[in-house]
Amino acid sequence: MSKYWSAVVNNLTPYIPGEQPKENLSLKLNTNENPYGPSQKVLDSIAVASNDQLRLYPDPESNLLKSTISNYYNIPMKSIFVGNGSDEILAFIFQGFFKNKLPILFPDITYSFYPAYCSLYDIKYTRIPLDEEFNIDLENFLIPNGGIIFPNPNAPTGIPKNLVDIENLVKINQDSVVVIDEAYVDFGTESAVELVNQYKNLLITQSFSKSRSLAGMRLGCAFGDKDLIEALNRIKNSFNSYPVDRLAQAAGIEAIKDENYFNETGDKIIQARIFLEKELLLMGFETLPSGANFIFTKHKSKDAVIIFKKLRESGVIVRHFNEPERISQYLRITIGTQDEMKEFISILKTII
Repeated sequence: MSKYWSAVVNNLTPYIPGEQPKENLSLKLNTNENPYGPSQKVLDSIAVASNDQLRLYPDPESNLLKSTISNYYNIPMKSIFVGNGSDEILAFIFQGFFKNKLPILFPDITYSFYPAYCSLYDIKYTRIPLDEEFNIDLENFLIPNGGIIFPNPNAPTGIPKNLVDIENLVKINQDSVVVIDEAYVDFGTESAVELVNQYKNLLITQSFSKSRSLAGMRLGCAFGDKDLIEALNRIKNSFNSYPVDRLAQAAGIEAIKDENYFNETGDKIIQARIFLEKELLLMGFETLPSGANFIFTKHKSKDAVIIFKKLRESGVIVRHFNEPERISQYLRITIGTQDEMKEFISILKTII
């Protein structure tokens, strides 16, 4: 704390990101990064873009990237926004659509940076409890609100919602924006992007970090009605007119184009997840159904904190949440390669 801090800074409770450890670990399974690197085509595109043109500012509208995304999803360019990671886009969304008289709604167990954004922008919010099986019950969101946001699949639970239920919510909730955070959608969850052309109150965010292996590049996008996208552009151009650099734009274009690599690595991660779930079941773990590149699991009798600490001592880092108490016995485990999951099980067997 400093006497020079504003009242806004004094009242913030910042989001704490997943640990990026400095020491060498056998397995890093805590921040849901893709175990497979970017495709060679993506790496080649970055190399080609690393030239004298870096002295020039990038295209402020990222038009080539938007065009590539537009062709891939069959969504008009005017309905697409790109930014410096989906987190930054979400920050724009909270500022642009959620500062209203009524509170916004999001699940009581979800990303901890949602309340952090509310603190930053002085936004009222209400947490909607998950049901007994940790599902998001969208019927509980059908109350007066200043906006709705939830991840699909949810995090850290990994449980997805089906498209029928999502469309029903969007159709009924016409007086505020519904935001679907699809950071993990490409690992077996149905995307709602196809609904964007039908509903003016629907906004969807996606990330290049997980399924397209570009967490280190920082790139994300949003899909919505042109008026919603215009609002995001107004905020962007009041904050930073050049958020997506030349290298990120080049990498993003090739990441979208290289669909074979995207499908191949995604399928491998899904198969590794299925393998891990089966092995954990045999060891006495109860795992929530996942449509993501991670699982949320607890042991029937062993304490999660003890397992977490013993894994760390063995060179394995996973994610544990102390709060809320309801999930304090669960561990979130990022899905690695098949070989990494086999190694993880081998190490875990020495602990359990």
